[in-house]
Amino acid sequence: MQTHKSATRAGALAWFAGAAARGNPYAQFNLGMMYKDGDGAPRDDAAAVLWLGRAARQRLAFAQNHLGGLYFHGRGVAQSDSLAAYLFRLAAVQGDASAQQNLGDLYRTGRGVARDPAQAFGWYYRAAEQGLASAQRLLAICYQDGAGVPRSDPLAMAWLRKAAQNDDADAAVRLGLMLQQGQGAAPNATEAAYWFRRAAALGHAPAQRLLGLSFLDGRDAAPDLRSARAWLECAAGQGDGEAQLALARLPGSAKAQFTLGVMYAQGRGVRRDEAAAAAWYRRAAEQGDASAQNNLGVMYANGQGVRQDDAQAVHWYRLAAEQGHALAQYNLGGMLGSGRGVARDPVRAYMWMLLAADAGETAACAGKAAIARCLSGEQIGRADDMRRRWQDARRHAGTYAGPERRAA
Repeated sequence: MQTHKSATRAGALAWFAGAAARGNPYAQFNLGMMYKDGDGAPRDDAAAVLWLGRAARQRLAFAQNHLGGLYFHGRGVAQSDSLAAYLFRLAAVQGDASAQQNLGDLYRTGRGVARDPAQAFGWYYRAAEQGLASAQRLLAICYQDGAGVPRSDPLAMAWLRKAAQNDDADAAVRLGLMLQQGQGAAPNATEAAYWFRRAAALGHAPAQRLLGLSFLDGRDAAPDLRSARAWLECAAGQGDGEAQLALARLPGSAKAQFTLGVMYAQGRGVRRDEAAAAAWYRRAAEQGDASAQNNLGVMYANGQGVRQDDAQAVHWYRLAAEQGHALAQYNLGGMLGSGRGVARDPVRAYMWMLLAADAGETAACAGKAAIARCLSGEQIGRADDMRRRWQDARRHAGTYAGPERRAA
């Protein structure tokens, strides 16, 4: 059964298709955009090029601009910087602000046209005067860098303020940094924090980090650890490495310390450093983070970033396994089964493998099968009883709500 919304879109598609076929440039544009965005019609870049091209040939500026974007990105047509520049210019001279900014970008980078910072500045200026926030920000950057125009921090600040007032988060951050550092005006930490907060509210991760750090700095007021932590966690949750580092170092968040350990272990956003990874895992592990305990156990077992020590590996695996961490239960079972770092105990090894398998740890299924081949029926039954008692004890204590399966 077709819903009202889908019926409405189907009706719009049919109406635009009919009007476009009769030569209406606005219908051609709308039909092209429906195909381009996959909104109300299946996404079809070739069809988008066809209909936007027909509207563009009728001098519809926004069709020329969007068609230029398709040529620039090579969507539905062979990629061509020169044709993108030609189409952007057609729209730009008609006053389309987005096309003016796009043409400015080409002059700034030298794609499709000879690189010319002065031309880039000129086109950004035209778009900025029409209130396009992104162009206002780019114009400000030209003033900051002295690209195509004499360098001027006050003018850069003025244009950043216009863009920030139009909710351009990047502009708000740049403006906040200028105010914080006293570029173009006297330093003003309070106003800087205002712009960081405005960008942070828009979901801008670097702004959230800067706002969090400003609460820690406490230049104009006492440091506010609670607010700092809240904003740093927002930024860290979006993958901002600097926020994760600050969060781990300053508020001492176990979750952030674990994340930072993973970053150092994998070389993600920072230089790969196994010793640093182990150090951050230890900080989180000592606060009771099960995933950090497991990962620290792995590093001791393998001698990565720390001196190889099976007994230490067993110690950290056990702490995590007792919290219900499935991978740690598997790892502990393996150590008990082989007698590494602990007296060999195949029955207890099988118990931990059963718990890990119950939690969905795929490797534990093969692990428990291998151990079971060495056990008698009575030993298997004893291990199964131990597993049930472990689970029952956790349930009665209110600490067993299923296994923890955070990735290593």
